[in-house]
Amino acid sequence: MLFNSINFLIFLPIVFFLYWFIVQKNLKGQNILLLVASYFFYACWDWRFLFLLIFSTLLDYFTGLKMSQAENQKVKKFWFWLSIIVNLGFLGTFKYYNFFAASFATAISNIGFHVNPWTINVILPVGISFYTFHGLSYVIDIYNDRIKAEKNFIDYSVFVSFFPLLVAGPIERATHLLPQIQQKREFNYSKAVNGLRQILWGFFKKVVIADQCAEYANMIFNNQAGHSGLSLLMGALFFTFQIYCDFSGYSDIALGTAKLFGIDLLRNFAFPYFSRDIAEFWRRWHISLSSWFRDYLYIPLGGSKGGTWKKIRNTFIIFIVSGFWHGANWTFIAWGTLNAIYFLPLLLTNNNRNNLEIVAKGRKLPTFKESISMLSTFALTVLAWVFFRSDNFTNALLFLKNLLTGLFIKKSYISSIVFFNKHIGFSIVFFLLLFMLIEWIGREQQFAIEKIGLKWKRPVRLLFYYAIILTIIWFSGKEQQFIYFQF
Repeated sequence: MLFNSINFLIFLPIVFFLYWFIVQKNLKGQNILLLVASYFFYACWDWRFLFLLIFSTLLDYFTGLKMSQAENQKVKKFWFWLSIIVNLGFLGTFKYYNFFAASFATAISNIGFHVNPWTINVILPVGISFYTFHGLSYVIDIYNDRIKAEKNFIDYSVFVSFFPLLVAGPIERATHLLPQIQQKREFNYSKAVNGLRQILWGFFKKVVIADQCAEYANMIFNNQAGHSGLSLLMGALFFTFQIYCDFSGYSDIALGTAKLFGIDLLRNFAFPYFSRDIAEFWRRWHISLSSWFRDYLYIPLGGSKGGTWKKIRNTFIIFIVSGFWHGANWTFIAWGTLNAIYFLPLLLTNNNRNNLEIVAKGRKLPTFKESISMLSTFALTVLAWVFFRSDNFTNALLFLKNLLTGLFIKKSYISSIVFFNKHIGFSIVFFLLLFMLIEWIGREQQFAIEKIGLKWKRPVRLLFYYAIILTIIWFSGKEQQFIYFQF
């Protein structure tokens, strides 16, 4: 079930009504309702994979209890590794088996042997990367005595499968979400209205910006040989805004929806394209995943402590694994590697934590130095996104080569202008500029329109919201899946 679908617009009010008007005073009833609604939400994708979700939930719930009851470290370690191996085994089989099989066959053929690898023909279960990481963090925290095992199976199941975050995050922690599930929740009008505003902005980013940018990015990336350098640059920029507005739009809808049920989810984006260096970008982009890898991989490896070699090793490991998490393709590994190269000089010179606050905090405009830093960081990010978007490594290199060389050919500008006027037009540019302006104005808030208009007169404020709604309706058409569903 897509957030941007008629089915969801019917599903959400029904669950909301039952939650607050039928089982309002019964915490157990609320949690059972959330669990049933979440399983129904997930089954709408493919009911067969619901059994995989339930199995994963049972596995981590059971092994968590066994670790808490273990009489010695050896038994505790057995249940811990059982959960880790089975979870990663399922994730690896569904997501990475074909990639490794094909890569092995290619490597063998390069030394003169020919093999036909056996592959599996199965679709990737939606959300498996996200709910697997929910369970892994829970099991690891129990093993390290950070938390105690949850005895209430319903509460734990809601933690794993809460429908707003089930298929594309944010990746939650038991320490943050489980206490909210276990506490009595009462309707908070202000929080609900705030959630509706965040949902509204998420839909604007998805439908008006991401889906429109996707159309033009696909047009250019899918036929890069027929485009000039400037057109390729436009394609890279369109994808840069597409992936941000698509994923952060999903996150806004998820966080806003959770607020309607009295639950606060982890923030996933904090205006990353206003970052002044790559380290700041990664503190603001897909925050729940970045912090997961930091806490469960980077720090256990030693983090930034130790010698220079260890710092370099750990940096490349975390970025490459982060890239590989996104998909079984060498392009994602290249994307992660490139970001590691960007990040490493900041780490080695101890400049990776220079920009902890949002840019130009308390000011309307950035300084000249801040502007240059933002533009250069944005340019590096656009360059890296080319690998993320390309079908294979060769196409990515060819795209960049044609882009960089084509920018110096005068004739390409004429063909780019013709292409822009014929296929794109200025409406998308207008909405992109409007979007960036609103994001800039609201950059100190949790989401862009959280406080915009709150001090306006009510008719003006309502006109602002209605304008956003009408724009969403105007651009809505075919239901477009969110990019991160494939990961």
